[in-house]
Amino acid sequence: MGERKGVNKYYPPDFDPTKHGSLNRYHHSHPLRERARKLSQGILVIRFEMPYNIWCDGCKNHIGMGVRYNAEKKKVGNYYTTPIYRFRMKCHLCVNYIEMQTDPANCDYVIVSGAQRKEERWDMADNEQILTTEQEKKQKLETDAMFRLEHGTTDQSKLQKAIPSLSNIQEAQSAWKDDFALNSMLRRKFREKKKAIKEEEEKTLALQTKANLSIPLVPETEEDRKLAALLKYHSLDSYEDKQKLKRTEIFGRSWFPSTPVPGASNSKVNSVLKKLAVSRKPMPSASSITSSDLGIVRRKSRDGLEGPQESGLEAPEPSAMKEVDENIPGGSSSETHYPPDVETQRGPSSTSILSSLVADYSDSESD
Repeated sequence: MGERKGVNKYYPPDFDPTKHGSLNRYHHSHPLRERARKLSQGILVIRFEMPYNIWCDGCKNHIGMGVRYNAEKKKVGNYYTTPIYRFRMKCHLCVNYIEMQTDPANCDYVIVSGAQRKEERWDMADNEQILTTEQEKKQKLETDAMFRLEHGTTDQSKLQKAIPSLSNIQEAQSAWKDDFALNSMLRRKFREKKKAIKEEEEKTLALQTKANLSIPLVPETEEDRKLAALLKYHSLDSYEDKQKLKRTEIFGRSWFPSTPVPGASNSKVNSVLKKLAVSRKPMPSASSITSSDLGIVRRKSRDGLEGPQESGLEAPEPSAMKEVDENIPGGSSSETHYPPDVETQRGPSSTSILSSLVADYSDSESD
């Protein structure tokens, strides 16, 4: 505010440069305005930043490093030619005042009153920092020649120990001397990394689209690869694969039935033959064959007459019946034709046995 008022372009009509000299003297104000209200006492209000963490003695609250205050600054002494300044500020959490001052000998700040420091200091020698030379040591170096020689020998030994680390630092700095090459290398790495990231995003988007996923996918790691290598997944065959396998089996099957081995008997055929042998009745002799044994039933004629004499038909002779009986056991396919008025009943005769035998062979595995 003072700067803006001091360089103001407006000059009042009664302003006299020889009398007033400046606009600040004309307005009876200081260029620093409110900051210089105690300047007559040697106090200047400045913006002070807390150099380290402290605990306020008034409210016992913690005040962190970097907190800023409007502090009253004044000079309280000198360390040789270096002035020592004291800062007085009010805690922002209570009415307590905190006073701190500079310590040029140790390059630090010291709390005078109103607070306690949070101890986070370390030894500069253990931290391999540059130590400040004490005043007594400086005077001894200036007056004592032997002490100066011993000090120089100690410095030379420190230099010999530090030469390897210094050479490594110089080599590292020389590698960064060519700025253009380093910039080109860095930009090339950035382009390669950007390309890899773009490809990974495209793969992830394709996988999400294929699996209809809306969740973000995390990047693949080495542990995921090892775990996936230990697992084996087997998908079930689809309907098309099953049909294809079935057609392949059918095409590879032989068209013709396999020929049975001579001398080998089929269990099913043997069982059928055994049943036929058990159920077969002994054939009657030729002299005792009757029409009932042959399954012949005489039907009444239209005129209600019975017997061959009444119907005008003759009964078959025993010799003809014998020929029929001889043809049946031999498996002949010839059949006896009877008159239309005679109806035959198929009982447990040879013809029925042959038909059942043929039916059983048709159901066998040879077909």
